[in-house]
Amino acid sequence: MAAPTATAALNASVFAPGEQMLLTVTYSDADTKPLTVTIVVTDAQGNSSAPVKVTAVIDPLTVTVTDNSGRTWTRVSDNGSVAVYRSVA
Repeated sequence: MAAPTATAALNASVFAPGEQMLLTVTYSDADTKPLTVTIVVTDAQGNSSAPVKVTAVIDPLTVTVTDNSGRTWTRVSDNGSVAVYRSVA
């Protein structure tokens, strides 16, 4: 069983008070695999719908950002492998 991995980087190394900070987190979990489910609906008369495929990720990772200065970090985007958060210095 592999451990999840994560890397994080700020958009600058030094910030002035009130300046916007962007934190980019790249993350993955080798054990998390997508699952494709195919659904067909059939009524009492035997009429069936066309198959519909849905892909879901079982047990996906979630990213939470906190710091020891009490800032609020707001999620700007998260596509399941790269998350971007914003706060103010």
